[in-house]
Amino acid sequence: MPHGNPSTLLADLGGTNVRFALAGAGTATPLVMESVRRYRVKDFASLADAARQYFADTGCHATQAVIAAAGRIAGGETVKVTNNPWAIVAHALQAELGMQSVRLVNDFAAQSMAVPLLATDALAPVGALGAPTLGRPQPQTFVVMGPGTGLGVAGLLWRDEQWIVLESEGGHAGFAAHTAEDVEILHRLNARFGRVSNERMICGNGLVNLYLALADIAGQPAEDYTPEDVTAHAEDGSDPLCVRTVETLAGIFGSVAGDLVLSLGGWDGVYLTGGVLPFLLPWLHRGGFRERFEAKGRFRETMERVPTLAIVHPEPGLLGAAAIALRASGQRLT
Repeated sequence: MPHGNPSTLLADLGGTNVRFALAGAGTATPLVMESVRRYRVKDFASLADAARQYFADTGCHATQAVIAAAGRIAGGETVKVTNNPWAIVAHALQAELGMQSVRLVNDFAAQSMAVPLLATDALAPVGALGAPTLGRPQPQTFVVMGPGTGLGVAGLLWRDEQWIVLESEGGHAGFAAHTAEDVEILHRLNARFGRVSNERMICGNGLVNLYLALADIAGQPAEDYTPEDVTAHAEDGSDPLCVRTVETLAGIFGSVAGDLVLSLGGWDGVYLTGGVLPFLLPWLHRGGFRERFEAKGRFRETMERVPTLAIVHPEPGLLGAAAIALRASGQRLT
């Protein structure tokens, strides 16, 4: 790790954790993996305080930063992080840390920019289709999405031999019920929350929302479970309702992913990512995800040809932030 050498600070900021790292010198090593550190958001009053702790812990410093944050970036300058108490202003953070520049990007813009740099072993196909070939002569359009503290959504476009990210808050789009059970779930979540977005189900806390709805549908008493409780009981099979909850989430995840392909024209593939994905991945392989992904009526045959791939790189958000830093320095991502 480059102790004491000026570098680019990278941050991947979500609702629960912030991860820091340093950018590498080129596309062969864009992210210095041994520089990665994770901190709990609740332990610090601000991002600047967390960054100072990172510098103290590693002995490193930086003259510039790329901050990938889970929220809408207003004017490239400010962000109120969704599900997080911190509000960040780029020029103020730059002054607090004594840097030459601070750039804010949406976290799923960073996740998307990681895609061109991912090695084959950083991807796990969900379903029978393998990874597509990137950077073809013709235009390509991909969806990048996944659950963590919330639900992130972006588009990744290959146009005129360059990568373009379409930032969005698609996780907050309204939930569209596709089955009779979906309708029953929607009724119950509507009674609790009013408007029901996709994020109400496809995220960490969404596990609990689904569990409570399914318990009510089944006429069963609900336990006071956390998301971690639901996943633990599903994994060991000790609570059939928890198993059903995770199976239901996997299916709804597939429906939403398929809808995003239709909405964005992401015919070239879907990249799945997010903090909850490592737990969900075995359940996605069991069939419900792809079945509901493909179940798009007259477009079923088309959807059957769209690959879905899980990103299994340990730090795709930081890798994408590194890609953004490299591109800003004039290097080409291929």
